[in-house]
Amino acid sequence: MNDKKFPKIIYGTAWKESATAALVERAVLTGFTAIDTANQPKHYSESLVGEALLTLQKQGISRETLFLQTKFTSPNGQDQQIPYDPQADIATQVEASFQSSLSHLHTDYVDSYLLHGPYSRESLIEEDWQAWRAIEKLYTIGKAMHIGISNVNLQQLKLWVQEAKIKPMIVQNRCYAHLSWDKDIREFCELHQIIYQGFSLLTANSKVLNSKKINEIAQKLNKTPAQVIFRFATLVGITPLTGTTNQIHMQQDLQIFDFNLNAEEIAAIEMSGIQTF
Repeated sequence: MNDKKFPKIIYGTAWKESATAALVERAVLTGFTAIDTANQPKHYSESLVGEALLTLQKQGISRETLFLQTKFTSPNGQDQQIPYDPQADIATQVEASFQSSLSHLHTDYVDSYLLHGPYSRESLIEEDWQAWRAIEKLYTIGKAMHIGISNVNLQQLKLWVQEAKIKPMIVQNRCYAHLSWDKDIREFCELHQIIYQGFSLLTANSKVLNSKKINEIAQKLNKTPAQVIFRFATLVGITPLTGTTNQIHMQQDLQIFDFNLNAEEIAAIEMSGIQTF
């Protein structure tokens, strides 16, 4: 694991389209130090993230102070705007996508590089290993400081850890309350010293966010329900991603480390997806 300090919360840039540059600039000026993107034009505008980084550099915020994370997305996760030759072998696709990301982000390295998702929904297939070997190489030569996998199930993750030359250092998954906030994978990650990042913590769990219990906890602490969910996440080993476009919410999302939840509250939120408040 590289020594660079891991962020406690990350600003996600999916689905921002033409507003991406302005929102990334706003997020960093508000206090975010970690940015998540992907070389997937279908859902991300990676070059506009880079545009924001250039603007921020002119304001005295250097690239070295920021944690930049991007991803290789296979052709089956792309639309017609594939940022590499889909007919090339997988290692060449990964290398081309990575070089494109460096160009977009105006950097010569990234702090974290993820495989956006396995090629199969169940186990792992040869394409996964070809992509992973190419990603391992980027880590070995010092171009990706950390490497990992997104949208992975427990069976796949176990295989990765057992069989990969360099095991994943980061897992990034969508986090559902009704699946116990991905507890099985979180516990496996903790056991193997893998950083767990959770996305869609709010959007995938609107019933929990609006529940009576969460609102009672929020009122007691003089915090918002979103702040309660994000603080819960950090206390159970999740690095939360937030994609808010609202500056007030950005400020609130950064103000989740000045309060705690007690054991009873944490247990109640852990159970929130499988019981009604």
